[in-house]
Amino acid sequence: MYFVYLLISNDKHKHTYVGYTKDLNNRLKLHNSGKGAKFTKGRSWRIIYFRRFNSKSEALKNEYKLKKDYFYRKKIKIQNL
Repeated sequence: MYFVYLLISNDKHKHTYVGYTKDLNNRLKLHNSGKGAKFTKGRSWRIIYFRRFNSKSEALKNEYKLKKDYFYRKKIKIQNL
């Protein structure tokens, strides 16, 4: 089981970040502790969207789509402000 997720920062800028993982809770802890992706370091994050997939290849394809679909990301972001 794999997850594609969208994070939003808790600061005034409300940055977003898209990723994939097998363990959603642990991955969020890593991002918030500064041990996640370089872009996420130094910020506090929360999950505003996730989707489950049965295979890694499916998850990676959908992660790529979500990263490139700025309009959909913005729609999710606005719904969660």
